[in-house]
Amino acid sequence: MSILNETYTLANDVTVPKLGLGTWFIDDDKAADAVRSAIEIGYRNIDTAQAYGNERGVGEGVRTSGVARDDLFVSTKLAAEVKDYDDAVAAINGSLATMGLDYIDLMLIHAPQPWNDFRGGDYSEGNRAAWKALEEAYKAGKLRAIGVSNFLPADLDNIIEHGTVTPHVNQILVHAGNTPSELLAYCEENDILVEAYSPIAHGAILNNKDVAAIADRYGVSVPQLCIRYTIQLGTVSLPKTANPEHMRSNAQLDFVINDADIRTLRHLDEKDYGQHAAFPVYSGK
Repeated sequence: MSILNETYTLANDVTVPKLGLGTWFIDDDKAADAVRSAIEIGYRNIDTAQAYGNERGVGEGVRTSGVARDDLFVSTKLAAEVKDYDDAVAAINGSLATMGLDYIDLMLIHAPQPWNDFRGGDYSEGNRAAWKALEEAYKAGKLRAIGVSNFLPADLDNIIEHGTVTPHVNQILVHAGNTPSELLAYCEENDILVEAYSPIAHGAILNNKDVAAIADRYGVSVPQLCIRYTIQLGTVSLPKTANPEHMRSNAQLDFVINDADIRTLRHLDEKDYGQHAAFPVYSGK
């Protein structure tokens, strides 16, 4: 069975493919082709965001893929700067209109703080307001599931304690070299599925000799090992690429990493992202 056919089930019984296509840094005019290529290869999980500036192209790719809409899982994210109820309502409707879709399968709050104050001030009230808008869109059927991204336990507590729907998903940075075990455990305890973005560490991990040595033992590439690692952690893996050959390679995961190697990868500390070190970098290129 191909990894592209394997799914997780959210707390509300919606199923999510374990492997998806990340579209961060794919230009809007290239996004439709990338999405169509991925769907032709067999991907059914496509992830974008308002901040990526390519929702229009992603929506076009979904609509023109030749695959039934109900067979695809499409995610987007409310811009991190939206911390007001009315603005959130407008932004949710804006994504639906921009993508040309009747519904979105999953919509997330992109971050608990605006990017220019990431991990800075207290935006708990604004997050509650944005979450209320997401809850209403979810209950109206515009969204099949709702969640958050880059949220820490305190940020999640704020939503869980004041909302009526516990986030179905928390999309966070997870890769060999950056495994936030406590946050993963918190999400598991609260029945929140974790999605791992940048599972190949923005490409930086390709130069890690220890990871390369493990990959060699399985006869796979470093990206394949890293994507398989995040899936064996129980997360959705969202490698980003516009290259169809990389899409195919990323989905060739018919191997299992043994427990000893999982432990090695889990305890690896590799957070040198080179040109992508200015995290977060979502607000521009």
